[in-house]
Amino acid sequence: MTRLFNDPAAFADEALEGFAAAHRRWVRPVTGGVVRATATPAGQVAVVIGGGSGHYPAFSGLVGRGLAHGAAVGNVFASPSAQQIRSVARAAHGGAGVLLMYGNYAGDVLHFGQAAERLAADGIEARTFAVADDISSAAPDESVKRRGIAGDLPVFKAAAAAAEQGLALDDVLRVAERAGARTRSFGIAFSGCTLPGADHPLFTVPEARMAVGLGIHGEPGIGEEPLPTADGAARLLVETLLKELPEDVHGPAGQRAAVILNGLGSVKYEELFVVYRKVAALLGEAGVEIVDPEVGELVTSFDMAGVSLTLTWLDEDLEELWRAPADTPAFRKGALDAPVPDAREPLDDHAADTAVPAASEPSRHAAVTVLAALEAVAATVDTHVDELGRIDAVAGDGDHGIGMQRGSTAARTAAGRAQALGAGAGTVLAHAADAWADRAGGTSGALWGTVLRSLGTALGDQDAPDASRVAAGVTEASAAVRRLGGAEVGDKTMVDVLVPFADTLADAVAGGLALTEAWDRAATAATEAAAATAGLLPRKGRARPHAEKSLGTPDAGAHSLALITRAVHGVLIERPHDGRPHDDRPHDGRPHDDRPHDDRPHEDHLHDHH
Repeated sequence: MTRLFNDPAAFADEALEGFAAAHRRWVRPVTGGVVRATATPAGQVAVVIGGGSGHYPAFSGLVGRGLAHGAAVGNVFASPSAQQIRSVARAAHGGAGVLLMYGNYAGDVLHFGQAAERLAADGIEARTFAVADDISSAAPDESVKRRGIAGDLPVFKAAAAAAEQGLALDDVLRVAERAGARTRSFGIAFSGCTLPGADHPLFTVPEARMAVGLGIHGEPGIGEEPLPTADGAARLLVETLLKELPEDVHGPAGQRAAVILNGLGSVKYEELFVVYRKVAALLGEAGVEIVDPEVGELVTSFDMAGVSLTLTWLDEDLEELWRAPADTPAFRKGALDAPVPDAREPLDDHAADTAVPAASEPSRHAAVTVLAALEAVAATVDTHVDELGRIDAVAGDGDHGIGMQRGSTAARTAAGRAQALGAGAGTVLAHAADAWADRAGGTSGALWGTVLRSLGTALGDQDAPDASRVAAGVTEASAAVRRLGGAEVGDKTMVDVLVPFADTLADAVAGGLALTEAWDRAATAATEAAAATAGLLPRKGRARPHAEKSLGTPDAGAHSLALITRAVHGVLIERPHDGRPHDDRPHDGRPHDDRPHDDRPHEDHLHDHH
């Protein structure tokens, strides 16, 4: 377990701060992560990698000459936000464009994709590439759904070495694609990892058993087998990978491969060497020539006890790139000349900006209610954070509650600052959206940022928000989440709740109900839809590889959304037409059906306390 920490919520930030202080020879800190201490040479493509904390030396430890130009670092097991990635990429940019690289996880795909769009708006050409090397996470005919694990390293290395050679952006991307297509990984684990501040691991393995096909975010394996000897583990890893070769590799005999035996956090180096001894022998017996093997911790998962094996099948060009020199805090190969420090002033993409757009008096009044709703959201998440984590851990990585807590707390704080500066309802929601996405990271961070931004756009800063505007904003949020995440009703995600909530709200408002009553009806539909997800098998997200395990358990994202819709209804009924709050009504997400409803007509506008 992780024993040394202060505030668990600050763990990732403090770890990155200490890392940068310890490795000034190689890196300098920037908003959102780190970049090389040496400037990217003019005209060289910048390779920017990234992902969540908890995987060191991935991702910050791989920044340096010959490897990444920068790394965006998210919170624990959560992707960095689009703003963090954009900030790191801007600092690393050398004028020839940026290749953004990451493991194939839904949150990373969303945030890195959004960052590429923002960089393009900044006039910086950007491409993205997701490493998908874990053969246990999807069948060969669905390889685009595979997640990335220790195969990140050889693919990052190939692209970065190609950039050092002076290749153009699209050519560097093609190198990454070729390296990714020729990389396969497979792993086993003997115990799960425990996040900072948690009192139990994300998953457990019975005594004398091992999990097969684990995920680096603590996702349980696809099966269990008896605990093998070191030689037995080596044989399982090698034989599994040799069963699936790249399309243009017709047999292992005579092939050359980069080999990585990776420790996942608490397997000691001597144990890894015992396993590698047999790995090397088995590959040799199969006719594989090993090129510059790596044995050690390259991509970890906190204190997980486990190992993974990665094979990258080399051609002449990929071998040259794999052997090319590199000098980073955690990965060194060959020799390079002495570095020249970057003397440029760091960019500050989070510089304080106290200006907010002008807003009408009705919109500023509505902003107070918006802030109260966000406070209720944060309070509800705080109340249910452990429950959400337990639900998510059934078939996922167990961090949904923590991520929602980080996001909702940041959104509440940012909204409070904006409201205090006189912002209207739309701007308050926009600030909350950016803060939620920036702080939570992950898939839910991106999606909740989209929800709040869609609602804020609909409300605006000039007109008094009425029921029709709120309903329109929720409807657009539903459509935007489906566009961004690619999920539809039936996939066992938050969409299974968001769609019926939005549709019910829109129908109720169109039928003449005031906002409070319409929201109540929609929140009831949301609660029913969330419960119904227990009977679904996931077709999207991290739970998909463990679909059967989730049967009988509701989706964590769907459940949290239902709780939030009910909590917001509590805020709406506290502000009837006279505007006076009723402080005896809780906003902890509990149903309000046991309270008497006010049958008098309500105004459709959102009010403040006055």
